[in-house]
Order: sequence, then structure tokens, then C-alpha cells
Amino acid sequence: MPDRKLNDAAADAELTRLVVDQKLASQGEVRQCLDTHARLAAEDNPRPLGDLLVEAGAITNSQLARLRKAVEETHGVQQIPGYRIESKLGSGAMAHVFKARQLSLDRQVAIKVLPPQLSENPEYVERFYKEGKAAAKLNHPNIVQAIDVGEAGPYHYFVMEYVDGPTLYDELEAHKVFSEQEALRIILQIARALEHAHKHGLIHRDVKPKNIMITKDGRAKLADMGLARVAADEKTAQAEAGRAFGTPYYISPEQIRGEVDIDFRADIYSLGATLYHLITGRVPFDGPTPAAVMHKHLKDPLTPPDHVNTSLSAGIGEVVEVMMAKDREERYASTSDLLLDLEAIQAGEPPLQARRQIDAKVLKGLAAEAEPVEEPKPPRFDRNAMSVIVILAAALAVSVIVNILFLALLAGR
Repeated sequence: MPDRKLNDAAADAELTRLVVDQKLASQGEVRQCLDTHARLAAEDNPRPLGDLLVEAGAITNSQLARLRKAVEETHGVQQIPGYRIESKLGSGAMAHVFKARQLSLDRQVAIKVLPPQLSENPEYVERFYKEGKAAAKLNHPNIVQAIDVGEAGPYHYFVMEYVDGPTLYDELEAHKVFSEQEALRIILQIARALEHAHKHGLIHRDVKPKNIMITKDGRAKLADMGLARVAADEKTAQAEAGRAFGTPYYISPEQIRGEVDIDFRADIYSLGATLYHLITGRVPFDGPTPAAVMHKHLKDPLTPPDHVNTSLSAGIGEVVEVMMAKDREERYASTSDLLLDLEAIQAGEPPLQARRQIDAKVLKGLAAEAEPVEEPKPPRFDRNAMSVIVILAAALAVSVIVNILFLALLAGR
């Protein structure tokens, strides 16, 4: 019974915190309901705090149902040993993320938890642990640090560094358009993070604004290695053949086609699409459905970012053009080459690596146009065909001569 009372008290505390944080009711209204709740409990007539909040008009029944679900999710993962769950940060396609405190070191962390219903799917569980193992191989100031991974009851969890700050997605949703220098400062940091991952044989495969977090001191951090894959992992590559992994607005053409040999150039494309969004305020390709967007990535020409935002330099337009080349052979030959150009533009210098790629593409096109076109050769007749033609011509001539002689004889009579 004491444990049950402790759990109920923790759930009520979480409920009141959510009500106040979401500005559904004032602290005064919540305090009145808490006083009533305590008085009824003392009179041995306990009532659920949520019901009292509804009866007092502080929240609605639908709001209470939603809040109770959130409390249950938070309350359920309290059993992860060594951590105290403080609040829910958000939900993704295959996990919930909570802010927690690591008790041994007394520090805040983020814990990603696979919901119990997905824990029954071996593919989801395997991918979840792969994320933790992939992140654990990396140690870089611009990559969210992995701390722990494990299983507690029905929950699989992955503990990582807590980043107190917004994502780029949050900034873009607020309709922010980044200046060229501001965007370069962020993209350079993520490019360095990707260079580190690529050198360790890992491809992120889902670079996008939602997976880039900004700390309070302005440091950019790459998060969510959920789709990361070892470049040399042929078994996984074959298993995923023909399936498009990634996010439609930022996905590379080869990922859309479900190609097997995805490499670092897919990350360069997605980072280029992210940079495009930052400096223009819009995604490179848009459409009514994800399929329509992905079709444009495959087929439609890219409108240069400096044509959309004329305050941008031509240099950054050239860099984005090479990063987002549909043919990956026309993109940067390495993440290090990309970094050279990003640093050059930041310093006000031309992007030499991009210009080499663009010049090579132009020369390739000119060479294709200059290839000689063979003139059609006259039809050839074999000897048998010629013999038949000669015989037919001779027969026709004899027939004509016979007819003329016959007509002459008739005329003589």
C-alpha cells in the first residue's frame, strides 16, 4: 500500500505539472483542487485529482484523457534502474523521449524508450539497439553522446546526452530564414560531425533539421542515429534493398530508389537540402504528397538558392548545387572536400572544389555533344537479290519488244 500511495502521489505531481506547464489552468486553480484533494483524503473519502480538476472547470474531460495518457507513459518508464524520469520531451516514429536524471552522477540526460507495442517486433528492437551501438562508436563535440543502452521490464531504452535547446526544425517552423554566415556556422559543425562518422564507416542516412540540435551556447549537435548503418554492412544493405529510408524533403535520389550501395554522398545530399532550407526558408522540392516530393528529387531541376534569396553569394549556390547533384558521381568526392569549400565561403573565398566538379560536368556534357554521328549507309543488296532484279528487268524488256513486234505485224495486214 505505501508503494501504491507513493506512485499515486508521483502521478498526481506529474499531472499538476503538465496542467500548469501547458497553461491549461492557473497555479491558483490547481492549488485549490490540491487542497480539496488532501481534505477528502483526510476524511477517508479520496477522489482522483483529475476528476476534481474537471469538476472545478480547470480542464476538460478530453484534456484530462490526454494528460492521463502522458502521465502513464512517463510513470511507466520510472522502473529504468539508475534514472529518475522528470518529463516527456517528445515522440518520434518509433520511440518516446524523456528528460531524466542519472542518479549516480546527478546529471540530466535524455532517454529514448521503445514503446512496449513495438518491442514485440524484432526488426524495431534490432534497429533500436543498432542506434545505440552506432552512436557509441562516435566521440565528437557535434554529435549527441551515447551513454547507456538496456532493457527494463517491457521497455528497451537508450540513454544519451541531454541537449537543452531547440532543433533547427523548431527554428524553421517559426519561419526563421538564416543568414548565409549563420547557416554556414551551423552546417560546418554538422559537416565536421559527418566527417567523423564517415571516417568510422558510418552513414547517418537521415540528416535533416529535426535531427540537428542547438545548445544554449550555439553549438550544433547531430542527433538520432536511428537509420545509421555501417557502410560495409552488406547483409543489412541487401535486406533493405528497394526500400526508401529517410525523410522525403531531404532524402537523396539513391535512397529513394532503394539502392544497396548507399554511401557518404547520401548524407552530403541531405545536408545540402538542409542548408537550402535554412538560407531560403523553403525546402528544395515540395509537393502534395511524399511520393510527389520524392519524384521531384529524382527528376526536377533544382532552383539555385541564390535565385530564391538574392542576398546570397554565388559561391554558396555553387556549393549547394554540387551537394545536391542528382548523380552522386557529380557531388563532392569526400566530406573533407565539402568542408574545404564551406570554410572558403565563410572566409569570403571561392569554392574551388565545387567549381572543379561543375567544370567537369560541363566538359562531360560538351564531350557528349561532340561525339561524331555516323551517317546512314546506303542499303546493301546481296548478289542473289541483284540476280533476281536483272532477270526481272530482262524479262520485262523481252515482253516489251514482243508486244511491239506483234503490234507492227497487225498494222502491216
